[in-house]
Amino acid sequence: MAYTSWRGVVGVIKPTMRPGSLEEFIRLLPEGIGVIPLFLGIQRGTEDEFQAAMVAYEAKVAELAQLKPDLIHPEGAPPFMVQGFEGEKSVVGEWEKKFKIPVVTAGMTQVEAMRALNVKRILGVTYFTGKINETFSRYFKEGGLDVLGMEGIAVAFEDVGRLSSQEVYAHTRKVFLRHSEADAIYMLGSGWRTLDIIAPLEQDLGVPVIHPVPARVWAIQKRLHVRQPVNGYGKLLEAMP
Repeated sequence: MAYTSWRGVVGVIKPTMRPGSLEEFIRLLPEGIGVIPLFLGIQRGTEDEFQAAMVAYEAKVAELAQLKPDLIHPEGAPPFMVQGFEGEKSVVGEWEKKFKIPVVTAGMTQVEAMRALNVKRILGVTYFTGKINETFSRYFKEGGLDVLGMEGIAVAFEDVGRLSSQEVYAHTRKVFLRHSEADAIYMLGSGWRTLDIIAPLEQDLGVPVIHPVPARVWAIQKRLHVRQPVNGYGKLLEAMP
């Protein structure tokens, strides 16, 4: 079976059942791009759970491939980042060879966005704490970027969506002032609801903000040969580099 839409179809794999980012993603996509969502059940947000998720991801990629979308986008940066930059490329290459459909991960869209904006040095903010932030930093370093910090907020994985965007703004501003030589701010994870602070952060701090939702909207448009800028959600979607 194959489904079509006049500007293309993307199959997405959401890592959790958490609402919010899917709705944001669909609202920001241009009219005419169809979305087929599937879901995993990641619950704890731990490194061992992320490592084990690849089998489940592949099963969902296979399920989507049967529907013949133009592109498959497994969301959730952490499960792929723990594979390492080259490990992720290897997994994606195997899936593309096996299923004959282009695949792009969240981390890949984010690195591509940084390169498109000529970013060299990033400051990351996350809703994780501890050694896993070092894993995220290593992924971007392997991708050729200088990571000045990967600063987490202490919050339970299941409560991320309850963080106010103002709390995230305050955290981001505070850590940026310690790393003001950064070319860009990177917000890891789409579990928090922070689209509304992208523009204020860019205006106040003078650097672009790489957020997972606009990054995937930008990257999917690029792959489907669509170019429809969106205002109000940061330089990436406004300029469509």
